[in-house]
Amino acid sequence: MKSRNRKDQVPQKKKLQLKVDDTVQVIAGKDKGTVGKIVSIDRYKERVLVEGVNMVTKHVKPNQQNQEGRIDKFEAPIHYSNVLLYCKESKKGERIRIRVNDDKTKTRIFVKSGLPAD
Repeated sequence: MKSRNRKDQVPQKKKLQLKVDDTVQVIAGKDKGTVGKIVSIDRYKERVLVEGVNMVTKHVKPNQQNQEGRIDKFEAPIHYSNVLLYCKESKKGERIRIRVNDDKTKTRIFVKSGLPAD
């Protein structure tokens, strides 16, 4: 039986409940407990870029244009399952669910507190 190669598969765009400029709290990893805003979302790789979280360093070697080497610090993306939407009322990250209103519009609701997330 022949297995499918990753090159043959078409990348699927995932539907996430997070949006750009949402305030989230990191729940796993070296920055656990940190609160920050989402800068960008990669829906294909299911990763989010949170400002001030998962800072990594990159050493850049000297070259013709840049005679001196340098050390760059920047944020790296983390998996979306490692963040929760931050509730300002309860001061912690909470899970969210989608509620369909009577007029067929959707709103995000915090599961524990029941408050609207938007």
